[in-house]
Amino acid sequence: MKVLCIGEALIDMICTDRGSSLSNGQNFLKKAGGAPANVAAAIAALGGQVTMAAKVGKDPFGIHLIHLLQEMGVGTQWVLQDAQHFTTIAFVSLLENGDRDFYFNRGADGQLNESDLAGINFKEFSIVHFGSATSFLSGPLQNTYTALLKKAKEAGAIISFDPNYRHLLFQDNTQIFIDQSWPFIEQCHFFKLSDEEALLISGCKTVQEAALTFREKTDAIFAITLGKAGTILCIGDKIEMIESIAVKSIDPTGAGDAFVGAVLFQLIDSNPTQLDTIQLDAWKKIIANANKAGARTCEYLGAMEAFKHLNNSIFN
Repeated sequence: MKVLCIGEALIDMICTDRGSSLSNGQNFLKKAGGAPANVAAAIAALGGQVTMAAKVGKDPFGIHLIHLLQEMGVGTQWVLQDAQHFTTIAFVSLLENGDRDFYFNRGADGQLNESDLAGINFKEFSIVHFGSATSFLSGPLQNTYTALLKKAKEAGAIISFDPNYRHLLFQDNTQIFIDQSWPFIEQCHFFKLSDEEALLISGCKTVQEAALTFREKTDAIFAITLGKAGTILCIGDKIEMIESIAVKSIDPTGAGDAFVGAVLFQLIDSNPTQLDTIQLDAWKKIIANANKAGARTCEYLGAMEAFKHLNNSIFN
């Protein structure tokens, strides 16, 4: 069975002047990125069959992204090139306090239309992952995401969702992000949120309250990641805390995507009706393995570079 990841593939321009803001940084390193593309690359690195659906520019950056995804083992027949729009670029700086300074120069990723993907047979995929940070911005991709969610559900696939909130994109109206996240949360089978996203979407003051809120409003199995503190796993009426592993963090970029990729890799041969039959101990193992994948990703600069060192031996 295979996984389909839908959303943006882009270029991260990472400021190598550690601790500098983007306005003060002088040196930048080109790295492939985009949350859904990262998830796809992580699944491929672990040994899973995965296809990416996205739109990039017909430019050197778009060509680089396609070639790199192919080298990682990701199917790219649905990574389309747009001659009218440049490849989306995200500038990233790692600050001294561990936060990241972001600036998006949006291009081709937002132009992905439903008609572009009309030839996809969703029945070929056991899992369809929606994890685009830019999908809730205005433009063709926004409508495409909603239409493809319906198609994936009709095909009987496991629906996975990760909203990938970026404050810079929604700082003027976070309610748009919240309102568009809920339909995916309510219709998916598995979703992953960061602690920040959990508080924002739920409107709660603690992640424990947020977990209870999501449990009341969705039947999905979900995880709330807490960084090095571990992950809250919610399955049915059970809430468990799963510890992570200690690593020396170099760059947290892509850690959440590695987490999601590891979860989906372990579910790749499942279907929606089977998820409820997976016992709690098995789910705890799945999340513990995903924590390992996320932590190991932090040991390298750039998500795709980290995934080159990722394989399923970390699950042992």
